[in-house]
Amino acid sequence: MPDTFQLEIVTPEKLVVKDVAGEMQIPGKNGYLGILPGHAPLITEVAVGEISYRNNGYTHHLAVAWGFAEVLPDNVTILAETAERPEDIDVQRAEKAKERAEQLLKSGNTETDYARANSALQRAQTRLQVATEKGK
Repeated sequence: MPDTFQLEIVTPEKLVVKDVAGEMQIPGKNGYLGILPGHAPLITEVAVGEISYRNNGYTHHLAVAWGFAEVLPDNVTILAETAERPEDIDVQRAEKAKERAEQLLKSGNTETDYARANSALQRAQTRLQVATEKGK
């Protein structure tokens, strides 16, 4: 059995990652999925969260939001609405987005779309977490 699999992460704008990995974690709709070479085939929805994968002893991190993942024994393809490497994240913008979402959730305004505000908060928090990973 091989000890790696091919990995591609694609957004509507570009190919973000084309690499090999020995293991990875994907944020699924109902929790994180751990993927190893030889994994059983599956298709799953990708939620807002952090993708991490290991290659040559180094762990890579990406912030991802919404999409689908196809997992095959030797190949993982993720089609995401957004996927960002730590160096591509605008930390100030993410902090402002987090503040706006928190204010909306605290406002008590009956016209606030709480699901959308909560999603924006989760995305901003993920982006900030991934941005801090580049310093480790």
